[in-house]
Amino acid sequence: MSGLVLKLGPRERVLVNGAVIENGDRRARLSIVTPDAHILRLRDAIHPTEATTPVRRACYAAQLVLSGDATPEDMHHQILRRIEELSQVLRDPDSRALLAQAGTALVGAEHYRCLKALRALLPREARLLAHRKSA
Repeated sequence: MSGLVLKLGPRERVLVNGAVIENGDRRARLSIVTPDAHILRLRDAIHPTEATTPVRRACYAAQLVLSGDATPEDMHHQILRRIEELSQVLRDPDSRALLAQAGTALVGAEHYRCLKALRALLPREARLLAHRKSA
């Protein structure tokens, strides 16, 4: 994760190599220069019981790598398979672009960027599922 910049709000928490770190009273900007550090913003974290939709399951898989709970090698094929499955359903240009970003990031072992692209699909997925329930 060389070159990752985290912008933290007051009292925001982040998981770094298994330790929870809480920011102080002011906004902060941290540059992470250690390659392969396990970093996860806790505001981005999805609890295992919340991984109930296709996009949430893909996010959770990427999150496991970022938290250090799974190795990139163990999760690579699972995340890639989930991205491919989503690309079969989400066919609009914006979703396709985000899925392409996630796939490219995954191949480049940039799991934070992969998670960021996948998280951008969450509102779209929520709208689609809400529309499906009301139909």
